[in-house]
Amino acid sequence: MSRLVVAAAQLDLVVGDLEGNARRIVEAYEQAEAAGADLVAFPELAVTGYPPEDLLLRPSFVAAAAEWLDKIAARTGRVAAVVGFPLADRDLYNAAALCAQGKVLGTYRKHLLPNYSVFDEERYFEPWPQDGPLFVVGGVRVALSICEDAWSPTGPILTQANAGAELVVNINASPYYAGRLGERTTMLATRAADAGVPVLYVNLVGGQDELVFDGASMCFDEGGHLVARAAQFREDLLLVPLDVRAAFRRRLLDPRGRSRAAPLPEVAVSEPLLRDPVPAPRREPVLDPVREVYEALVLGTRDYVTKNGFTDVCIGLSGGIDSSLVAAIAVDAIGPERVHGVCMPSRYSSEASLADAQALAANLGIEVQVVPIEAAHRAFEEMLAEVLGSGPPGVAEENVQSRIRGNVLMTISNKLGWLVLTTGNKSEMATGYATLYGDMAGGFAVIKDVPKTLVYALAADRNARAGRDLIPRAVLEKPPSAELRPDQLDTDSLPPYEVLDPLLEGYITQDRSVAELVESGADPELAARVARLVDRNEYKRRQAPPGVRVSPKAFGRDRRLPITNRWSG
Repeated sequence: MSRLVVAAAQLDLVVGDLEGNARRIVEAYEQAEAAGADLVAFPELAVTGYPPEDLLLRPSFVAAAAEWLDKIAARTGRVAAVVGFPLADRDLYNAAALCAQGKVLGTYRKHLLPNYSVFDEERYFEPWPQDGPLFVVGGVRVALSICEDAWSPTGPILTQANAGAELVVNINASPYYAGRLGERTTMLATRAADAGVPVLYVNLVGGQDELVFDGASMCFDEGGHLVARAAQFREDLLLVPLDVRAAFRRRLLDPRGRSRAAPLPEVAVSEPLLRDPVPAPRREPVLDPVREVYEALVLGTRDYVTKNGFTDVCIGLSGGIDSSLVAAIAVDAIGPERVHGVCMPSRYSSEASLADAQALAANLGIEVQVVPIEAAHRAFEEMLAEVLGSGPPGVAEENVQSRIRGNVLMTISNKLGWLVLTTGNKSEMATGYATLYGDMAGGFAVIKDVPKTLVYALAADRNARAGRDLIPRAVLEKPPSAELRPDQLDTDSLPPYEVLDPLLEGYITQDRSVAELVESGADPELAARVARLVDRNEYKRRQAPPGVRVSPKAFGRDRRLPITNRWSG
């Protein structure tokens, strides 16, 4: 018998909630069992949530995870469950357990530990160089692997196939960034075709601090063709009927797929099962690039708010594009009744900006309160007059307004328990065009990894999907301004964003030097100025709240540069 029904259970789990995670795993197991699956796979480190970081350095945490794994295993029957957990032995290992018949029948330990970008697994785990056993599920020899193991062309998937595996199950916690799904799809298709074996890939979904996991679990046949794909950015149970006889025939016809590798030990799990026909596998559509980023921001915001125990959020509404987009994301994440706008006009705020903020609030259906800051602004001027002297006012005096607004929002948060969502974008964070302890003050920075040009695209896309100007047309069309002095525009301090953002992409994401930017056509003086702005504002970014990561190199987890640093170029 060479037919098998497998399931990928992509769940939104919570780091450290061992009991809650175990409950969710058992619930999904029972759903897969009722749907007729022979095997159901769960994400990497599903018991603990991912990434558990320094919780793994606590022996009590690791021991508790092992206890909950045993409780999960005790709830299993004929259907095999592949569950990720930390395994303590001579060292600590990132492992997958195959559970069935009420117990753990065997384990696999991760071979390749990522230690780049947002990953730091060598801090916690020891790599394991030996292939685990093959698990005979419904008459099919199944091999296990974990996340990074699939990214090496000479890694475990190839060696497991050569040793007799007829299906490889790869469990993952692969974070999202724009374009990542395409990279995964290409890699997995190549790995399945090179090994001549079907690959079931299951991914985590949900937000964890700065990271967002996008799900999109997939299955590929032995030729590298996509058979099934789960939804992006939401929980899903993907059921896939497989016929592994095709892989056997492929190897007979193509001698390159044969190997004299020694067979791996086998663990009997379940006998073949005669069943009624199961539904054909489904392939969920892939979101377009802008919508994909928007959904990542919504999921990351929702999970940060709810997993940290907040009910409501508040946002300073200026009538500008950034705060308008953040408000729309917040409403989509947690609902309009839990989002509160605060308008804080100063002497320099235009009537149009206040009207735009109130129109936005009405469109979104959120509460908005107006707290004028003029009285506090005058008080600060009087209080600081002697210290600051009689010279002409400058940036320091302008930023007093922003810091007053930050104090207003944080006082509301302190009193009412609402989480403050900050509204600065990546272009501003990169260049330091933000006020420390002012507009940077808050609990979560929703769009801190979103360049300004993408902010406009996201807002336009949200309006298009709403079928109306949810974000008022005037907000999208007026020149951006901080409104901290008369007739102020962002372009007074920064190049136009359509010029700035490509330079930031090259300097930050691609790590290109100023000379390389100039070689690509950038103005030498402008490229050097932008690089100086980025470098000298590292100290500000270190003090910014966490925010959703949507690019390959976000500030914080990805890009780590010394504050005290004399290198330039």
